[in-house]
Amino acid sequence: MGRTGKIIGRVIGNVVAAFISLIVIIPLVVLFLNSFKTSAEANRMTLSLPTEWVFENYATVIEQGKLISSFFNGLLYATCSVVIIVILVSAASFVISRNQKGINKFLYYFIISGIAMPVNNVALMKVMQAFHLVNTRIGIILLYAAINIPLSLFLAYGFVSTIPREIDEAAVLDGCTPVQLFIKVIAPLLKPIISTLFVLDFMAVWNDFTMPLYYLNNSKQWPMTLAVYNFFGAFENSWNLVAADIMLTLLPVLVVFVLGQKYIVGGVAAGSVKG
Repeated sequence: MGRTGKIIGRVIGNVVAAFISLIVIIPLVVLFLNSFKTSAEANRMTLSLPTEWVFENYATVIEQGKLISSFFNGLLYATCSVVIIVILVSAASFVISRNQKGINKFLYYFIISGIAMPVNNVALMKVMQAFHLVNTRIGIILLYAAINIPLSLFLAYGFVSTIPREIDEAAVLDGCTPVQLFIKVIAPLLKPIISTLFVLDFMAVWNDFTMPLYYLNNSKQWPMTLAVYNFFGAFENSWNLVAADIMLTLLPVLVVFVLGQKYIVGGVAAGSVKG
């Protein structure tokens, strides 16, 4: 009876997983198929294959939706903010995990409290205005870095805490300074968590909609998420073009996720051991 119950449980689990997967996959398939249809055919939003494959939809979207400039804007924001996050979080997690007394422990809990605290856009706008960072690329990059640091530090701290201190002691006995210890010894061991943070933070920044909407008033600085929003307002009756626009926006983050999914699972599991 116990063996039969386990088999039934596995079957039910697989059925539920398949059903949830379909909920996620079917909308993507609908978008993909409709991106190659005519406007009249795409308005029905069905899973049927196009009667005529209209590849020109993508050319129209790229030209009229200003996706090339938006793509490079989004790539700039995501890449630069992730680089800042990885450098700061890697160094901070090493220092805090190796010296947990006094101010370090307080700073750790103070920073990771940002995981649960909502963003106060009114106060944040005042701060951004005071530093003249509103409607600037450097401002949105720093903003994304600050927002994503708390969770990244939490994961990195848990990972660094699993690295034996004996490695530090051996390196110091060999004559390493603290900076050399981190760069030459610890940093190479952080590749799994760095890869995880890169993928997770890149996807978070790329998919974000609200921050550019609030703090970037110039459409020339908009990332692809806002380009889709603007494009939908202009072509709300052309669902074939809207679907093509959405597919082009999803493509980079899907590629990043597919290439980095193994790092996400491994890095999150390792980074959540201690905190």
